[in-house]
Amino acid sequence: MALVQQKMTLDEFLAWEDLQPERHEFYSGEVFAMVGGRRIHECVIGNLAYQLRSHLAGSACQVFAAGMKLQLADNTVFYPDVMVTCDRADLRADLAMRAPTLVIEVLSPSTQAYDRSQKFALYRQLASLKEYILIDPETLRVEGFRREADDRWLLVDMSQDAVMDCASVGCTVPLAQVFEGVIPAE
Repeated sequence: MALVQQKMTLDEFLAWEDLQPERHEFYSGEVFAMVGGRRIHECVIGNLAYQLRSHLAGSACQVFAAGMKLQLADNTVFYPDVMVTCDRADLRADLAMRAPTLVIEVLSPSTQAYDRSQKFALYRQLASLKEYILIDPETLRVEGFRREADDRWLLVDMSQDAVMDCASVGCTVPLAQVFEGVIPAE
């Protein structure tokens, strides 16, 4: 649901959002409130950020989890659950990244259809993006989309694999570690 009736420019949105206690996404001049994450959602994000940061330590790439903006265009700003950028300009940016290599979204029942369709269509416009991974903590499914040399996207279902392969950054994470804590220990 849009929060603001009057459309905003990107600059107006960035200035306004900087003063808000909650996060908001921005698309075509409209502002959308981000709902708070559930425990299993936050658990998977934390697991992924930890594993990716450990793997990428000392490299020219950085991992951002949930709190960093991704500006896709002059009218679109999202907060991916996890993203990796190796872009020099991004690594100097303060407010928003623009050239991620990898974006991971952890699905929730309310956003699943949007993350799979319109959001993915918008992400595909980023020339830098090599991989988009969707993780469903409810069903323990992991699906990756990889950009091929001919600019087509290949679906790689890793749900039955032992590991989640983030090929774009050369990192594999055992699915047991991706979903660690999702089902609490007795």
